[in-house]
Amino acid sequence: MQIKVNGENREFESPLNVLALAELLQLNPKQVAVERNCEIVPRSRYAEVALADGDQIEIVHFIGGG
Repeated sequence: MQIKVNGENREFESPLNVLALAELLQLNPKQVAVERNCEIVPRSRYAEVALADGDQIEIVHFIGGG
């Protein structure tokens, strides 16, 4: 399955959900915001939202500091 992640085409095995994608990308799901096809995915639904071929995903990683 081909998904565009932050503007880059990537190939992944399916089935895949938002939580699994974050883990594959070695991101802490508690520290990212995910948008799928221009819609914010609530963090509480990361494990439920299945990804499909052609999806466009934007991931923003939160970095703490001051």
